[in-house]
Amino acid sequence: MAITRRHLLQGSALAAMAPALGLNSGLSVTPAFADDAPSGLKWRHGLSLFGNVKYPADFKRFDYVNPDAPKGGLVRQIAIGTFDNFNIVVSGVKGSIAGGVAQIYQSLTTPSLDEVSTEYGLLAEAASYPDDFSYVVYRLRPQAKWDDGVPVTPEDVIFSLGAFKTHHPMFSAYYSHVVRAEKVSDREVKFVFDMPGNRELPQIVGQLTILPKHWWEGTDSQGRKRDVSATTLEKPLGSGPYRIKEFVAGRTITLERVKDHWARDLPTNVGCYNFDELRYEYFRDPTVAIEAFKGDQIDWRTENSAKAWATAYDFPAVTDKRVVLEEFPNRSSGIMQAFAPNLRRAKFADPRVRRALNFAFDFEEINKQLFFGQYKRISSYFDGAEELMATGLPQGKELAILEPLRGQVPAEVFTTAYTNPVGGNPEAVRDNLREALRLLKEAGYEVRDRKLVNAKSGEPFSIELLSEDPNFERVMLAYKPSLERLGMSVSVRTIDPIQYENRLRDWDFDIVVASWPESLSPGNEQREFWGTKAADAPGSRNIVGIKNPAIDKLIERVIFATDREDLVAATKALDRVLLWNHYVVPQWNYPKVRTARWDRFGRPAELPKYGLSGFPLIWWYDADKAAKLKSS
Repeated sequence: MAITRRHLLQGSALAAMAPALGLNSGLSVTPAFADDAPSGLKWRHGLSLFGNVKYPADFKRFDYVNPDAPKGGLVRQIAIGTFDNFNIVVSGVKGSIAGGVAQIYQSLTTPSLDEVSTEYGLLAEAASYPDDFSYVVYRLRPQAKWDDGVPVTPEDVIFSLGAFKTHHPMFSAYYSHVVRAEKVSDREVKFVFDMPGNRELPQIVGQLTILPKHWWEGTDSQGRKRDVSATTLEKPLGSGPYRIKEFVAGRTITLERVKDHWARDLPTNVGCYNFDELRYEYFRDPTVAIEAFKGDQIDWRTENSAKAWATAYDFPAVTDKRVVLEEFPNRSSGIMQAFAPNLRRAKFADPRVRRALNFAFDFEEINKQLFFGQYKRISSYFDGAEELMATGLPQGKELAILEPLRGQVPAEVFTTAYTNPVGGNPEAVRDNLREALRLLKEAGYEVRDRKLVNAKSGEPFSIELLSEDPNFERVMLAYKPSLERLGMSVSVRTIDPIQYENRLRDWDFDIVVASWPESLSPGNEQREFWGTKAADAPGSRNIVGIKNPAIDKLIERVIFATDREDLVAATKALDRVLLWNHYVVPQWNYPKVRTARWDRFGRPAELPKYGLSGFPLIWWYDADKAAKLKSS
């Protein structure tokens, strides 16, 4: 599936599927219903940040689905790590959330995968808002209900907003401009914003996952009152196309399709959710997971390792085409993946130290030796989303946005195009390490007895490279010798996922590997990634700990952009200032999603442009293919 804002914020990963289709200062003005909206405003069946929505009010289905796709079958997928929680409200804050749990819930709207930042009604049938974007009213569908038959109500929506804002730092930042939600009628709920002009707020509140208030405020089978702020392994009540069938904590979870699902015939759902069961098998070791796939214990695998992609799929089932290897282009997002130093620790406070860490990273050699030359170096916080990447020197509107910040941002922002150091040969590596030592000396460090120490205190400079993924250990071990040549004391440590999450929440780390997938329409989530208020909030995505007033101003400039041109310019300005503060050591990117599957599935002839593989959402179980596999 595409990387949407909803997926991102729920722990994997921000909605927006592509570059602008046109310039428009507001959401789509396509009316869908009678003129009975608040204050005479128009009800809208779809919302788009740029231009008009593609599908009319009476559309029957999305173009990219097979409306006759058969229902049935099981698909087995891999999850790495473990799980001890089904409560998405505290996902990323407490416990480890189980794979696929988001499938049991729904939101007010759902994205289209062949449009830019466009959503259509799901739990809600329509939305209405004024020209100044100061509030939005959503009207719930009369048939929307929970699995116990209770209707979805405005009270559920109000409860959900309060739960996420109170107990989840990421959503607290994302919805910080939402003052309140209030009931307008039995089917209408109004979101009130703290100021006008935030053009994406009417749409992103539609992405809010809706929870059943009556269930969460009730008691479990043991008579204990449920607590929305705590982890739980009680099967939650949902309204979505799947529900939890069975699970073994930390090992496996199976979701089953709700065959009488209330929304099965909605145009947004036709041709979707075709599998009867979705099973997630958990593995602690990715190598073991690959072997399970080879043994046909897993149906579908997304491969994130360049080495594994190059070497691990040479087995008979691939040769005779029983296993299909396929790459799908990523047109729906950008990304920053990097070594992320913890700025809360004094030794990383100086940008010259952080820049020195980049000079010590020989990406070219690591790409050659470990990744078979498959990757390119990341050079932007929006890498892959070319329209949003800062390149060359700032010009035009971007320069105008940056001018008031002169003196508050690095001087290079205005004078020098950002580039990463280039290694790959002994001479370049020596030059890079020489420059790194110069920067460290300027920052107050010197080498004594072959050890880098603080020139004033004599304290040795030590680093722990921390990870939860054994695959990253080899990268860290390749990085370690260069850091040691600078005189640093370096340790590499891989720990289990739960311990790792706890250390991140407590900001108890030196350097970790972090990634920030970016939508093609950046907005309120940028506060959570780089904003000052998020820096000390446990569970936030501001892993680095950035506290920079200039960046806070640029984030607001992105959020309150007036049109696409303004948004692009503001995003480039933010990107440029982030880069020149040297907050991270950028790693690498790959423009496609690598997948391997046992050939027992069918899919539409043409996949949606911004939907990556579209699996498993719009695929289906092909009984004929499965029979051939079984007989071969």
